[in-house]
Amino acid sequence: MVVVTLADLRYRYRQFLIAVLGAGLVLAMALLMAGLVGGFSAETGQTVGGVGADRWVLSTGSSGRIAAVGLFPQTEVAVVRHLPGVTRADPIVLLPGEVALVGGKTRTVNVMGVRVGGMGDPAVTAGRPLSGPGQVVVDPRSGAGLGSTVVVGGAPFRVVGQVDDRTLIAGGPMVYMALAEAQSVALEGRPLVTAVVTRGVPGRPLPGYLVLTDAVVEQRTLDSLAPAVSSINNTKILMWVVAGVIIAALLYVSALQRVGDFAVLKALGSSSTALLGSLALQAVLVSLAAAVFGAVISHLMVGLFAQPVAIPSSAYVTLPVVAIVVGLLSSLVALRRATGADPAAAFGG
Repeated sequence: MVVVTLADLRYRYRQFLIAVLGAGLVLAMALLMAGLVGGFSAETGQTVGGVGADRWVLSTGSSGRIAAVGLFPQTEVAVVRHLPGVTRADPIVLLPGEVALVGGKTRTVNVMGVRVGGMGDPAVTAGRPLSGPGQVVVDPRSGAGLGSTVVVGGAPFRVVGQVDDRTLIAGGPMVYMALAEAQSVALEGRPLVTAVVTRGVPGRPLPGYLVLTDAVVEQRTLDSLAPAVSSINNTKILMWVVAGVIIAALLYVSALQRVGDFAVLKALGSSSTALLGSLALQAVLVSLAAAVFGAVISHLMVGLFAQPVAIPSSAYVTLPVVAIVVGLLSSLVALRRATGADPAAAFGG
């Protein structure tokens, strides 16, 4: 039966190739959906972890989300600095969704104001770090090149450096500038901050504030994206269903074309179980081929998305399992045609 199944695959290879390509593209999109969800986590971890803090001190009103803009007086930095266990404390103001003019085009960026040379001041991958007023370090996704001018809040800034993989909230590029300038362009110069980051762990609670690790800050920030994550995951499941429909349609057409073959096989003593096994084998082979094609093509499609795409390794482990399940379920569609073939038809009866 295996020989017959493989022979049929070779004979109808064009049909099966179309199914592999169609289902493979759908499975590639399912992988990319998983990559988009992974990208949310990756970008938040890179941006939060890039600050280099042991603890984050945030207002209780922010609920631990760095993009929530829970403002409090900058004077609290001195209070945090004198807590037992703290060896250093630096202020940060993070302002999401700021409008910037880059190369004559309007872009939405996330501004982070930092103490020059302090925690949060990024280690550049091109150019040089912040050293004075009128300067910014940007993520390349902003579209701003070294030496160009970026206008934020009506004030021009010269791009002196770039830092890779610093985005937040679905790919919004980070723009780093001196703390006082961030306060000037977005907070009317008021001495307010959204976080104090520390080296060392505060030895006692700070009333009215949350003291959190990087991991907790990342998770609570990701919680704000829960509706988007749920929608993407639902779309991923829909992609699996579509892939199954493509393979099931192919097998059904193939079964229609093979009714005579099934009749001959039943006349020769093949059981319904053997015929089902033949269909299942075809479905699984096509599904696995589609999964391999989808895994390869997904890498080429990553650039289609503006936000970071980080396909987790677990998705590649899950994909063949999903492909096999999809294939087996798809084979059931053609089962009735295979088992319903009349052996007498093999003899023209």
